[in-house]
Amino acid sequence: MTTQDELRPTLTTEAGAPVADNQNTETAGVGGPALIQDQLLFEKLAHFNRERIPERVVHARGAAAYGTFTVTADLSQYTRAAFLSEVGKQTEVFLRFSTVAGNLGSADAVRDPRGFAVKFYTEEGNYDLVGNNTPVFFIKDAIKFPDFIHTQKRDPYTGSQEADNVWDFWGLSPEATHQVTWLFGDRGIPASYRHMNGYGSHTFQWQNEAGEHFWVKYHFKTDQGIRNLTQGEADKLAGEDPDSHQRDLRESIERGEYPTWTVQVQVMPAADAAGYRFNPFDLTKVWPHADYPLIEVGRLELNRNPENVFAEVEQSIFSPAHFVPGIGPSPDKMLQGRLFAYADAHRYRVGINADHLPVNRPHATEARTNSRDGHLYDGRHGRQKNYEPNSFGGPVQTGRPLWAATAVDGPTGNHATPAHAEDDDFVQAGNLYRLYSEDEKQRLIANLAGFIAKVSADREDIVERAVDNFRRADADYGQRLEAAVRELRKQ
Repeated sequence: MTTQDELRPTLTTEAGAPVADNQNTETAGVGGPALIQDQLLFEKLAHFNRERIPERVVHARGAAAYGTFTVTADLSQYTRAAFLSEVGKQTEVFLRFSTVAGNLGSADAVRDPRGFAVKFYTEEGNYDLVGNNTPVFFIKDAIKFPDFIHTQKRDPYTGSQEADNVWDFWGLSPEATHQVTWLFGDRGIPASYRHMNGYGSHTFQWQNEAGEHFWVKYHFKTDQGIRNLTQGEADKLAGEDPDSHQRDLRESIERGEYPTWTVQVQVMPAADAAGYRFNPFDLTKVWPHADYPLIEVGRLELNRNPENVFAEVEQSIFSPAHFVPGIGPSPDKMLQGRLFAYADAHRYRVGINADHLPVNRPHATEARTNSRDGHLYDGRHGRQKNYEPNSFGGPVQTGRPLWAATAVDGPTGNHATPAHAEDDDFVQAGNLYRLYSEDEKQRLIANLAGFIAKVSADREDIVERAVDNFRRADADYGQRLEAAVRELRKQ
């Protein structure tokens, strides 16, 4: 008997070769880092980065400010990063906030995750921490990122965002249930950029002078207090003042009301990772604070506005691959893809010499590379040789890796993200739902139902799959959502 899938065309690469696995990035063993030989991953990400010009494909709508980061705790037992080396040390920063799905002309007050990208201008080079205002994300593997964002952007036929596309993908991707529960809860529409937390979201590595390494997660807790908008308040504000969040940030700094965040980390000894109840490198999961309490790191203050939005905000670039000694990546498969994709996007969008622009170049040290020429090259290297090794006094390598090596084993292959003892796609979404108050639950159900109800009348299968994911997270969650969607679809 022929199955329905056997009647469907085969997914291929751009060269026409059949795709064996479009769900999992090829890694060095189960749980290992991504392999450059996975050309499907790089083909998808590289093509995705070039789909729009000239604005960013994602995070196009943004605002930013300069400021300072001040260390408030001794962290030398965890990392050798120089900018974290002593209490009281200050480092200049540039922080860009953004919405994710909207274009450059979209409104600020919308239900969408917020980008929270910090550039630390350290004496060892720029360190970019490119996170969001949520501690988790919709997917756990970068190979699915172009697919996910395509569902959030305009449909190629209708030219509009379509509920069918959004809920079809989320329903078929149950790992998104946790982040969707965040997004449609009260924190889904912050009242301003000043009144929201930021998170590194991914797991990163810290290494100390002794060579010991740790896994860490970053938290930026707003000192202004959390404030959010209801859907009705946001709809009104977006219509009346599309620039509300950008205006609020700029004007607060102009008034001298400098927003601040307390910076904290969760630290996991490297030896804990293999046996931890959740996969510590899964971007759809959090580490409960009872397991790994928050440790204060420092204080971040924004105190200076950019002078020119295009030159400093639009042309600013951030890359998760910009590390400094003592800080490095983890085997998080989303992070592994972003190490390539962000820098590649900026080379395309801003240009190969984007790092030479004032907002992007190191402020506390000097970049010394052998890269030359290209669009807008300023000739800064003069007569210096452009190769290494050379006998003309050119820069040399240190021979000391920036971070600790990650052990890998097993055959290469398109491995799924490893599951740990308590891993599934629903447990933390259910835990989050049960943390909400009754009022918060009612608003969550109303927000979700209002969007799911927009799915086409002849696609009840999409509705059922979407609701079923929430039912699997919590029976009450699913039951209430099903009833609310049914009532709206009768109207």
